[in-house]
Amino acid sequence: MEFYKERGDQFLAHHLEVVILKTVVQKNKSQLRELFETVGSAIVIAILIMVFVARAYTVNGDSMLPTLHHGERLLVDKISYRFVEPSRGEIIVFKNPSDTSEQFIKRVLGLPGDKVAIIQGVVYVNDQPIMEDYTLAPARIGFSPRIVPEGTYFVLGDNRNNSEDSRFSRVGFLPRELIVGRAVWRYWPLNKVNLVHRPQVFKENSF
Repeated sequence: MEFYKERGDQFLAHHLEVVILKTVVQKNKSQLRELFETVGSAIVIAILIMVFVARAYTVNGDSMLPTLHHGERLLVDKISYRFVEPSRGEIIVFKNPSDTSEQFIKRVLGLPGDKVAIIQGVVYVNDQPIMEDYTLAPARIGFSPRIVPEGTYFVLGDNRNNSEDSRFSRVGFLPRELIVGRAVWRYWPLNKVNLVHRPQVFKENSF
């Protein structure tokens, strides 16, 4: 009897071990599945945000000095321009008309129908000079008076003497459809985190 009792106890103990092991495995599988689902959902949401809402952009080069520096990282709003048109003074990211695999970042100065010119370093919009306090230095290369064609924009870098922009044929007047979005927030480096605002001169004047 003791032999059968001992075998019975061994069988029961083994059965309990199997049950416990199955429970642990199922629990681990459940946790692993939950982790995969969470990560998968986060990736899908990130992709949707990147495609439709906003994207990260790293400043490459010095064309926007002193406003933006090489290596700084920005959040670019991709959705606003689906509902409203770009405004003068906004900083935008766009595809280079001469090579759409490249992306540039510049400031909008002229809207469709505007008369734009750069004379002796001063930018004129509809014959009114813009009192710019955000540029690195006055432009040495001017721009003869022209009307911005419909569906295009006149864009300049804040570092006027080191910027490939609408003054030059590789960019020219920028077609609306090449605009990626509007720079709204600098999030890197951490000591310079801030919102990207339009200069006050564009808020105070209608041109």
